[in-house]
Amino acid sequence: MKITDLKILIARGPWRNLCIVKVETDTAHYGWGESGLIGRELAVKGAIEHFREFLIGKDARRMGALWQEMYRGQYFEGGRVLTAAISAIDIALYDVVAKSLGVPVYQLLGGAHRDRVPCFTTSHAAMGPAAVEDARRMVNDGWPSIRFTFGEPDTGGDPALFEPRESIALTAEWMRRVREAVGPAPILGMEYHHRLSVAEAASFCQRMPSGTLDFLEEPIRDETPEAYEALRRMTDVPFAIGEEFASKWQFLPYIERGIANFARIDLCNVGGFTEAMKVAGWCEAHYIDMMPHNPLGPISTAANLHFAAAVPNYAWLEERTSDLVFGPDYFPVQPEIDGVTFPVPEGPGLGVEFNEAAVGEHPFEFWEAGHLHRRDGSYTNY
Repeated sequence: MKITDLKILIARGPWRNLCIVKVETDTAHYGWGESGLIGRELAVKGAIEHFREFLIGKDARRMGALWQEMYRGQYFEGGRVLTAAISAIDIALYDVVAKSLGVPVYQLLGGAHRDRVPCFTTSHAAMGPAAVEDARRMVNDGWPSIRFTFGEPDTGGDPALFEPRESIALTAEWMRRVREAVGPAPILGMEYHHRLSVAEAASFCQRMPSGTLDFLEEPIRDETPEAYEALRRMTDVPFAIGEEFASKWQFLPYIERGIANFARIDLCNVGGFTEAMKVAGWCEAHYIDMMPHNPLGPISTAANLHFAAAVPNYAWLEERTSDLVFGPDYFPVQPEIDGVTFPVPEGPGLGVEFNEAAVGEHPFEFWEAGHLHRRDGSYTNY
């Protein structure tokens, strides 16, 4: 089964762009993949165009070998742009091969461990009484695991203003009240989107009674594992880390040094199924559960469902169908959540289809993440 073409399809989604790859073969089977490097789609497109030049004519069934060739076939290997491109291609290769065999993708990964995929949902309510009411509603709706987003005090109408210390004071106060309102059973987490320093993250955790949070997601940037080790010594809150990691090598210190407690792996950035399965096995050996990052489109969700089916050490999938809605004009076939879990797909391939006409109907638009600043005018992390 030879690769005959790689199409790069970029369409404007509900609030940012989708970067999708279609792998076509000489058997008329094709596969879909998605890149997760949001905001830098044109860079990923350029990388895929380079890969396309030597992938055409290759056997699509040699997923692992093609991964190695894409990663190692140049002097400047690695990096998030290249692995985001590799991820989309790798996912599409698994889709096309599984379709050609008439089996779900997870059968290529060792078979299913579970029938349903547990999820966590996210509250976007402002830190205050609304967060407490939203937590109660989600618990009543049956969600066992709820993630919150940090509070943002009054910025005087400036959406790009972010002061970490003001945020942690507000957020810690209301997360205490959320825990009091819902009791000890629900799993509560907080995402800080790497906007804090070590001291700020420690102060945030220390302002709440032990047991308030079940996980803290990406409190600081990931470039320096030693910084996370310092933070680990200052708090007992479990860390959910890894959504920015672009390879197993970036996961290495976080796994081996016992820094990460949940692996926030992103299949659309880390290198697709080929790399994600290696990270999952490594995490299993260190008793770390997978908790994938999934703020993208239905191709990412479908890929994560097959990954979730195939690994034993699994916590929750990030569920975003409530705020990232793609209609049939984008995806006529896509996964559908059933209550608070997804059923494991049973059909061949990923079980998702993209409407190529959506590219013309929803063309690419430049989207840039917010360039945040503090009150003194200096830039801070997005």
